[in-house]
Amino acid sequence: MTITSDWERRSAELWASIDDHDPEDFLRRIDELAAELPDGHPVAVFERASALDSTGHSDRAVPLYREALRNGLSGIRRRRSVIQLASSLRNVGRAEESVELLTAERQQPSDELDDAVSATLALALTSVGREREAVSVAVAALAPHLPRYQRSMANYARLLMEPA
Repeated sequence: MTITSDWERRSAELWASIDDHDPEDFLRRIDELAAELPDGHPVAVFERASALDSTGHSDRAVPLYREALRNGLSGIRRRRSVIQLASSLRNVGRAEESVELLTAERQQPSDELDDAVSATLALALTSVGREREAVSVAVAALAPHLPRYQRSMANYARLLMEPA
């Protein structure tokens, strides 16, 4: 089933209003929206996972992110799902798995979520005791956005990972 622009609009509006709903109401509304898609549709599964994650249920979100990916989630939602899955894994004490997922994701084609991948990886790296590498990843991701010192910061990030 093709997702309509109307469905996408209603989804975006609901997400934009998340703070206007208590968690249970928001989850119910996402479930209603997702139920408009066929059972097991990867976007529906992803939206449910995201809603659980956003309302403090990372443990319940993890299996749904995996299901969405297995069911063929594609496009920008696929990458969002990997980032969010990795973040949830870190939140439930499985940071090593998070690092593995995000390290692999950094090899994917570049897009507007590259910095989100790097930021999430930096957090996961701190959770596994690799703080120096985490700072390197974070500074390297930040460097291109600075009004000055881009080259210097990129070099400092690289030097953090070189042997003394």
